[in-house]
Amino acid sequence: MQVIAKAKAEEKKIGLTETWLRKHRPIYDAATRHPFILSIRDGTVQSHSFKTWLAQDYLFVRAFVPFVASVLIKACKESDDSDDVEVILGGMASLKDEILWFKREANKWGISFSDVVPQKANINYCRLLESLMSPDVDYTVTLTAFWAIEVVYQESFAHCIEEGSKTPPELKETCERWGNEGFGQYCQSLQKILNQRLQKASDDELKKAEVMLLSIIEHEVHFWNMSRGNV
Repeated sequence: MQVIAKAKAEEKKIGLTETWLRKHRPIYDAATRHPFILSIRDGTVQSHSFKTWLAQDYLFVRAFVPFVASVLIKACKESDDSDDVEVILGGMASLKDEILWFKREANKWGISFSDVVPQKANINYCRLLESLMSPDVDYTVTLTAFWAIEVVYQESFAHCIEEGSKTPPELKETCERWGNEGFGQYCQSLQKILNQRLQKASDDELKKAEVMLLSIIEHEVHFWNMSRGNV
């Protein structure tokens, strides 16, 4: 009983999301320290791998926009705190600039998005997003997916601009886009909102949310694999 009580006290102190990340650290590290990310950090990334990621991620972001809109709608209906809506709205507003950034990068790298065909890992990931847009999917589960998608990118690209990294100069803007401190604070805000939701969630919702976290991480790994030409 003392062990269980101690575990619950620690969980309350650090938040359930951090408890999950510690519990599933090897799986989480597989995404945030993926060979694709490490190749950017150590300067060995192949240009074709980066261009594959860039083109496929543009398609993903296009599908991400309506997903975030659905998260916002659920927040408006179910959240008790108006700050939740403002945080999510801020994230959605930044997506316009993100899409424009992708288009500028495409011009720089000689990529025509109109010629890009979504690959299997991307199609599967976008199908997951579409399924989460259903009103039948609980807000807490959807919010878990939203936070997980954002935080994996934040931690991955932040690693590429840490001291000692050898990230090529032409890729630093990409890494700073998601690895910067401001985006990190945004992810922390989402995490705080999610932790508050999880405190009120039923056991069934908690199980579904944890499974969703693992599903997002798995899709992220497949996405990185795709960028390296691995299916």
